[in-house]
Amino acid sequence: MVVLNKIYTKTGDAGETALGNGARVAKHSMRVTAYGTSDELNSTVGVARLHATGDLDAQLERIQNDLFDLGADLCRPDMEKDAEAEYPPLRVAASQVARLESEIDAMNANLEPLRSFILPGGTALAAHLHICRTVARRAERLCVELATMEAINSDAVKYLNRLSDWFFVAARMANNGGKDDVLWVPGANR
Repeated sequence: MVVLNKIYTKTGDAGETALGNGARVAKHSMRVTAYGTSDELNSTVGVARLHATGDLDAQLERIQNDLFDLGADLCRPDMEKDAEAEYPPLRVAASQVARLESEIDAMNANLEPLRSFILPGGTALAAHLHICRTVARRAERLCVELATMEAINSDAVKYLNRLSDWFFVAARMANNGGKDDVLWVPGANR
């Protein structure tokens, strides 16, 4: 259980932060950048939820919780030492990826196939979900880059990849089931 009695600690004043295993690293390290971007994504999901209701809002809430799981996963290096840890580190699981796939399939079943790319926007909810999608893509790129330097959980990368797809399909749903999507017209303004 996390207990936050005092919010400022001054331990980061010299430009370092602590990882989940207690190691101190520069705040600009790739690992911190990757999990910091997942935190940024979580905030954009929070803004999208201002416009969501019902099942979609509940799904977004689950995604926010998953994103905290992702941050906990990414802030804990040394995956090979997981078995030796005092308590098992939290890792994104394949079941979380599978849940996103199932939700994507369910949403997409109600949409007409696309014949063109769509312009991000439409309803307020769709516009915010497109922002979530692009931040998820950035978080994924950063995790892939981190994976070239250090071992990370492959399910974390898979989760972010599916999540950006989830946001895309959810944005189409938020645009009147895709009927109000604005299609890209190549070269329309030449």
